[in-house]
Amino acid sequence: MSANPYCYKYPRPALTADCVVFATAEDEGLQLLLIRRGGEPFRGQWALPGGFVNMDEDLHAAALRELEEETGFHPARLEQIGAYGRPDRDPRGRVITIAFLALVRRPDDPVRGGTDAEEAAWFPADQLPPLAFDHALLIEDARAMLRQRIRREPIGLDLLPQAFTLSQLQSVYEAALGAPLDKRNFRKKILRFDVLKELTGRRQTGHQRPAQLYAFDRAAYKRLQKQGIDFEC
Repeated sequence: MSANPYCYKYPRPALTADCVVFATAEDEGLQLLLIRRGGEPFRGQWALPGGFVNMDEDLHAAALRELEEETGFHPARLEQIGAYGRPDRDPRGRVITIAFLALVRRPDDPVRGGTDAEEAAWFPADQLPPLAFDHALLIEDARAMLRQRIRREPIGLDLLPQAFTLSQLQSVYEAALGAPLDKRNFRKKILRFDVLKELTGRRQTGHQRPAQLYAFDRAAYKRLQKQGIDFEC
């Protein structure tokens, strides 16, 4: 008698987890983390970090493992975007992938390729190379999710240094939305939410007047995330 009494006549598709990692860097706009594939299919092409889920592995754990193995990077949080299962999306056979999103401040330490990734690198999100599989679609959906999210909850806690200027915060919103914002209106709206604390220090940029530094009021920020906002830019 079989050790497993439950047998199915249906074929079993493979399952992968892919990670869309967006980051901000000083005066560089929105960045995206990619790896250069070291094996077939699409050997030598750029792709999202990711790989196959083990039989005894949780989806979230698999995404974090693959991301760390292929890039050396481990974000604090991953959020599921969705599932992608077009029958012809992978030339190896029937492969369904679960996509995850991470928003981070770009780390000072360089990323590095590992396991089956020849290389890992950050790219400007609006200047990506040709991508393997259907990863362009995953990225497009992740950006759409980010644009929706930015209008209903505050962002920036994971994307900015502890002390920042309103110009830096505005740059994060502009990068996420992919469009410039009116400086006066942005500042009026963001200050209205009462999630920022004025700090004693100021930041000097070039020959401009030193700018006021702010920090997030973490308790107020978390409350507003749960409550939701209406940030129509």
